[in-house]
Amino acid sequence: MAGRGPAALLPFGRGLTALLTVVVLLITGYSWNRVTSLNSSVTMLGGLGLGGAADGALDILLVGTDSRQDAKGQPLSEDELTWLRVGDEVTTSTDTILLIRIPNDGAAATAISIPRDAYVDVPGLGKSKINAAYGATREGVRRRAVEAGTDEATAEAEGTKAGRKALIESVSNLTGVTVDHYAEVGLLGFALLTDAVDGVDVCLKNRVREPMSGARFRKGRQTLNGPQALSFVRQRHGLPRGDLDRITRQQVYMASLAGKILSTQTLTNPTKLQELENAVSRSVVIDDGWDVVKLAEQMKDLTGGSVKFTTIPVVAEDGWSDDGMQSVVEIDPDQVKTFVDRQLGPSADKNASGGRAGYSVEVINAGTVDGLASNVSGLLTAKGYREGETATKPINEFHSIVFARSADSAAAKQLVTDLGGNIEIRADASLPDDKLRAVLTNTYTGLGAIWNTGPQGENANDSSAAAGSSQSRTPAAPAIKADTDGPVCVN
Repeated sequence: MAGRGPAALLPFGRGLTALLTVVVLLITGYSWNRVTSLNSSVTMLGGLGLGGAADGALDILLVGTDSRQDAKGQPLSEDELTWLRVGDEVTTSTDTILLIRIPNDGAAATAISIPRDAYVDVPGLGKSKINAAYGATREGVRRRAVEAGTDEATAEAEGTKAGRKALIESVSNLTGVTVDHYAEVGLLGFALLTDAVDGVDVCLKNRVREPMSGARFRKGRQTLNGPQALSFVRQRHGLPRGDLDRITRQQVYMASLAGKILSTQTLTNPTKLQELENAVSRSVVIDDGWDVVKLAEQMKDLTGGSVKFTTIPVVAEDGWSDDGMQSVVEIDPDQVKTFVDRQLGPSADKNASGGRAGYSVEVINAGTVDGLASNVSGLLTAKGYREGETATKPINEFHSIVFARSADSAAAKQLVTDLGGNIEIRADASLPDDKLRAVLTNTYTGLGAIWNTGPQGENANDSSAAAGSSQSRTPAAPAIKADTDGPVCVN
C-alpha cells in the first residue's frame, strides 16, 4: 500500500469520490437484477420525510461525505486510511451533492451537480454554503440535546437525522424538486468499486503534478485504480476553474465508471458483481423506503448513452457571503430552477389524476417585459401543463397573482411553486375547474423571468441553458454522457 504523503495531512473534505459508488449503483441498476441480497446488506435510514410528489419520476439526492467510518459505523482501519491516502480526522462534511432523476420508464438518468460552496437559504441557518446544511445543523441539534441532558449517542443520532433533513430541504427549495430517496456514501466504497471493475479510464489535457491532492498523471488517456481515482477527482488546486473543474472531473469519471459497469464483461461476471455488492454494502446508506432490487428491474433498459451529467448554472465562482467573511459560489435560485426544469424534463405524471396535465394555464403579461407571457407559457407546458392562451394586458396591481376557481386550489398552489413561490392566489368563480390564470407584473422574478426570455423548447442547447442569464460570468460546461466512445478529456 502507498505510504502517507502530503495528501494524507489534509482532510479529504470533498467526499465527492465516494459518491460515485452509489451513483453507479443507481444509474446502472441493470447490473443488480440478480443481487437479491442487496436490500438486506445496505444500511437503511428512517424518518427523513421523503417523497410525496406524483411527478412521473424518481428523484434521488446523493450525498458524498468524508466520514472515516463505514456504513455500519465502524472506523476504517489504519491500512485502509493509508491505502486511500487520507488522515483520520473526524468530520461530517458533505461536499458533494447530486440530484439524479430517473423517469418511471427507467430508460434514462440525469445527474445534476450542486457545487459545495453554493450560497443558498438553509432552514434554520439562513444564507449559507449548502455543504454546511448537514454538518452545522447536525452539530447544533447535537449540542442542544446534550445540554438538555440527552445522552451522547442519542444526541448524535438526533443531530445526524436533523442534518440530513436540512440538506434534503435545502436542495428541494433550491431546485424545486421533491426528493423521493436519499443516499449517502463514505470514502472507502468508491475505491473498492473502482478496483472491482479493474480500474476506470480517464483522459487529461495536460500532465499533472499536484502534491496537495497527490495527483500525478501523464497527459492523455489512462486507466486509474481506486486510490489514483481519489486523487484524480479530489484535485482542485492548479485547475483553471477550481471546484467547478473538479466537478467536471467527477462527472467524466462517473460517466466512464457507469459505462464500464454497463459493459457485458461486468454484467456477466458473477465475481465482479459480488465485488460491487460488497463495496456498496460496506459504504452506502439509503432511506428505508427504497427497494433497490425493484429499481434494478425498472432500469433494465438503461444504456450508457442515456446517462447524462451536468451542473447547475453559476453566476460567479468567486462571490462573497453577505457578511463578507466567506468566499462562496454565487447562484441565482430562479435561474437554477429553470435550468433544472430543462434538464430533467416535464415533471408531471400525465397519468396521475389531478396532476399538471389536468390543467391549462393562461399567462398574462401585465408588465413591460417583451415576450414574458409566451416564455413562461412554454416552460409551464414543458413541465406538463396543457398549453393555455397568452396575452399582454396591464393590471392595477404591483405584484403578480395566480387566479383559480378556488383560492384553496391544490393545482394553483402547485403552479405557484412551479413559478418560484411568493405569489398570491385569488379566487375567480368564472374560471373552469381545469383552468388557471397567471398574471405577471414587473416584480415577477420566477420561472422564465426577465433574464431568460429567449426561445424555449426541448431542443434548447444545453450550454446556453446552463448560462441562462446575462448575469452569469462563469461559462457553462456541456453535459457529459456515459457513452462508450471513450472518456472526455478534461483539465
